[in-house]
Amino acid sequence: MIPPVISRATRVVAVAALAVSAAVGTGATASAASWPNPSTSVPVGATIKVTSGTYDGGLKRFYGTGDLGTGGQDEDQGPIFELANGTTLKNVVLGNPAADGVHCLGTCTLLNVWWEDVGEDAATFKGTSASQTMTIDGGGARKASDKVFQHNGPGTMYIRNFQVNDFGKLYRSCGNCKTQYKRNVVVDNVTATVPGKALVGINTNYGDTARLTRITIVGDTSRKIEPCQKYQGVTSGEPTKIGSGPDSTNCLYTTANITYQ
Repeated sequence: MIPPVISRATRVVAVAALAVSAAVGTGATASAASWPNPSTSVPVGATIKVTSGTYDGGLKRFYGTGDLGTGGQDEDQGPIFELANGTTLKNVVLGNPAADGVHCLGTCTLLNVWWEDVGEDAATFKGTSASQTMTIDGGGARKASDKVFQHNGPGTMYIRNFQVNDFGKLYRSCGNCKTQYKRNVVVDNVTATVPGKALVGINTNYGDTARLTRITIVGDTSRKIEPCQKYQGVTSGEPTKIGSGPDSTNCLYTTANITYQ
């Protein structure tokens, strides 16, 4: 693991950024945090593995080189960061190219993490325990031609105090993983700015749930961004979209939970 070297000034900036993120969570109409502009960039030629505790990136920009530097959408790319069960990644900016972003191998937390130009995916939730959680708190992502957050294992993903723009889907429960699970996602206090296609996509045949609260969608005058898409998931081939919109079983939200600006 590359040991982070953090100056007092950087710590102050990081704390301030997290304070803004926390403030966003206290009010439904609070403004989103400003995007960081790192003065230091760190090339990453091999995945940084966080095996215990917390990795604080000091709001530096990390970007892929070598095998991690293709900048493409190919499946099975390596991540810039790999988080072991029980670890935390915070105060990190992922630049371009970002490869497959962050892999979470069990319960993990991402605090104040930003993606300037999403690669294959921003982050992927793996693991095998139904009780595991992945929490994304603060930060933002942009330029995601497909998915931002990919959920392959079981468990629950929490996305809160987050901003996204120029994206395909903010969250997708894997539609065609060889092993499928019931998955849950909770999205709270998220601002999504066009262009975009959907906030979440879930597989109703596996019992997935998506709970949406305090969602703000910016610039979507024609209401093209779908808050919750429903799919028939499969273990091979391609999943089938079977509907969208709120209900009392899978897509757990009402029109009052969505604000358009």
